[in-house]
Amino acid sequence: MTTKKNFYHEYEVFSKRSATSPFQHQFCLLAPNEDIALVMAQENFMRREPVEDIWVVKRENIRSLDPEEKRSLARLDNKDYRTAKGYGYLKKKWRQYEQKMLDEKEILSWGGDGKK
Repeated sequence: MTTKKNFYHEYEVFSKRSATSPFQHQFCLLAPNEDIALVMAQENFMRREPVEDIWVVKRENIRSLDPEEKRSLARLDNKDYRTAKGYGYLKKKWRQYEQKMLDEKEILSWGGDGKK
């Protein structure tokens, strides 16, 4: 018994509003080929809002990461200094440092010329 080939394929539709904007995923659709998928995407999307460009990609041609590759994205060590939250403590530390310096200057000013 031979398996029947699917007539329809899944396509993902991406568009961008202007020449400088990034492509964004809009929706997926079923179509027998790329040409009809493009026409369907234009009919369903481009008539509703202005579009600079449109991509129609067969879903099977989109590659995603497998579980092994996803694990490689995990951080190897603590790199909080690379995120904005990693610097949150600096304002408090700087204030403490400035206060300490002010206190030392103040203390030195109390000594006068060093004679009693």
